[in-house]
Amino acid sequence: MLTQQTLRTASQAHSSGRSTSGVNIRSLSSPFEMMGAPIPFGRNVEIYGEKEPAEFLYKVIGGAVRTYKILADGRRQIQAFHLPGDVFGFELENEHTLSAEAIIDSRVLILKRSTIETLAARDHEVAHELWALTARELQRVQRHVTLLIKTAQERVITFLLEMADRTPSGNGVQLPMSRQDIADYLGVTIETVSRTLSSLEMASAIELPTSRRIILRDQTALSRLCN
Repeated sequence: MLTQQTLRTASQAHSSGRSTSGVNIRSLSSPFEMMGAPIPFGRNVEIYGEKEPAEFLYKVIGGAVRTYKILADGRRQIQAFHLPGDVFGFELENEHTLSAEAIIDSRVLILKRSTIETLAARDHEVAHELWALTARELQRVQRHVTLLIKTAQERVITFLLEMADRTPSGNGVQLPMSRQDIADYLGVTIETVSRTLSSLEMASAIELPTSRRIILRDQTALSRLCN
């Protein structure tokens, strides 16, 4: 687990012109990326925990991240999967309401929240990007809420179509997350996820070359099944 002090040290190193990973930060184009320090996180390593100070924002450079909450009964509820290009860690208050972990080996850009807020107050470009990122995060939350009122099959299909849209590579989807992750995101059991995928494969709607590789044979037909 990376402590907040570790993140502060990385942020300070970047501010003084040094990179913690050999990446030339100033060669990156986004105003956010020019302010951040990239840090590697191993598989299943925590990036931040629930109730920790929300001092930073985070942008996925490579890999994948899940944000989640542990419920009172011990169940895990995954709120989102963040892929390269996604920014996460937005909070209204000063503490994180969720925890975040790297799903696979990942690289994450660490952005000092107070620095971004100060720059946004006087820089139109930074303010516009911050607004756009916040709006996209709100849309993601709204889509997830809508997803959870669908049937189990509709949830799985909608998830596959969303991942295909977010990771365009023909008609195939390479999932970084496990089926347990998917189940915890969709609010169903892992058995339901596996049974639904098998049913879709038997119906020739998808192919399952491996547990993480899924071929969508007819996206139009799949879309009709979840609308």
